Amino acid sequence: MNSEFIQIINNSPVFEIVLNKPPANAIDHGLSYDLYNAFKQFNEDDSLRVAILRAEPNPKNIFCAGWDLKAFAQGEGQGDKGGYDLGPGGIGGLPEFWDLYKPVIAAVNGVTAGGGFEMVLGADLIVATENTEFFLPEAYLGYLADGGGIQKLPRRLPHYVAMDMLLTGRRMNALEAKQWGLVREVVSDEAALLINVRALAEELATAAPLAHKAIKEFIRFNGHKSVEQAHQASHEAWNGQGELSVYKQMLTSDDFDEGAKSFTEKRPPKFTGK
Repeated sequence: MNSEFIQIINNSPVFEIVLNKPPANAIDHGLSYDLYNAFKQFNEDDSLRVAILRAEPNPKNIFCAGWDLKAFAQGEGQGDKGGYDLGPGGIGGLPEFWDLYKPVIAAVNGVTAGGGFEMVLGADLIVATENTEFFLPEAYLGYLADGGGIQKLPRRLPHYVAMDMLLTGRRMNALEAKQWGLVREVVSDEAALLINVRALAEELATAAPLAHKAIKEFIRFNGHKSVEQAHQASHEAWNGQGELSVYKQMLTSDDFDEGAKSFTEKRPPKFTGK
């Protein structure tokens, strides 16, 4: 699917979702739904292994300005009982898309504010250009960064670093974000960004699809449990029990045997996702 402000580039097994809503890629109600539908298309197509979320460069050096406050002030996206309707999958269709177990890379090129940052926090890996900045200004606008900021940032950064960003709204540049492990790689410009993320996506696409899905499923359900509880969840899956359906599917799949066979036969594995 393509919409007015989204371009889809389907180079199976890699799927690119490109934002292009001048001047700042602000996310309104309609765009949030369109982004969700793009991620849904990616999730449901078995030929697709990895998604890249990126934005066309613009003169203002803005990747995404977050929720469109002008549209919201005019009543768009306001919930019936107050608050707001971010649509399925949360803001930008990604942070609350719980059943999306395929890898998503965010390729960030510029200022990423509020809901735009929350959308990016829904990705699995982040690569950014040197001119990228992340910040959450919501406290100074009268509300919370509750589309993913307050839920995820304290789990991704040290406590006082996360609190600093949430309370003060200060900007964190790409190099500092890499220092804290939030960003995987910092590159010089847009051209280097595309080369980097596309190479990374192609690399990820060679892994066993069910293994990637099982990793994301496991982290979702067990990433913040005790080590003992997490091990117990693995043992339950090995015995065909527990809630980790993808993990259990992986353990009985053809791909599970293919890894060992290809290693023994000294050839590249041929994973099918089955």
